[in-house]
Amino acid sequence: MDRDEVWQAIDHERSGLADLFDDLSEQEWETASLCAGWRVRDVAAHLTLAQTRVLTGAYWLLKARGDINRMIHDSAVRQAGLPVRHYGALLRGMAGSRRKAPGVTHLEPLIDALVHGQDIAIPLGRDRPMPVRAAAAAATRVWTTKWPLRMWPRLDGLELAATDCPWSAGRGRRVEGPISAILLSLTGRTVALSRLTGPGAAELQARLSPATGRG
Repeated sequence: MDRDEVWQAIDHERSGLADLFDDLSEQEWETASLCAGWRVRDVAAHLTLAQTRVLTGAYWLLKARGDINRMIHDSAVRQAGLPVRHYGALLRGMAGSRRKAPGVTHLEPLIDALVHGQDIAIPLGRDRPMPVRAAAAAATRVWTTKWPLRMWPRLDGLELAATDCPWSAGRGRRVEGPISAILLSLTGRTVALSRLTGPGAAELQARLSPATGRG
């Protein structure tokens, strides 16, 4: 996907998530997401912060004493204090904009929208199909990113291969399945491991089982 296609996919995902948010019940907002310690409400709040400006981000990072994971968590918790009716509107307000948080590429907002969309939808039993080409672009970015998502050497000796598109990475014992399951597994969502098969599937599950979803 080229840059324009990525941003179109981001707009599409955000629009779909906004529609989902508008349909959630009070109980669903309080449901635990796939991100350990995060409610659906917290994940939704985090997604609305995707266009945080440099000075705001620097302030939050300073308050978190330089700990990025803590900054992400704390900023989401603060944003989660907003009435839930605002989240859909905030996501729709991003449509057509290419502004992003400081220090990330255009692919990180795509990863966030795809993965966090599942962090919300799966625990709620909501069907939210993941676009194959967008998921492949996101998986490539996760696979090639050195920090903070790089999972080597945890996946050394394994080849991951998608069964629904021409995507593969790594060398070794084969693990195959839908690209959506591969992307979720690469980002620590172990719920997707059951959708992967092949000679290396059991080993992959053993290696990633301690992992938890990240914010």
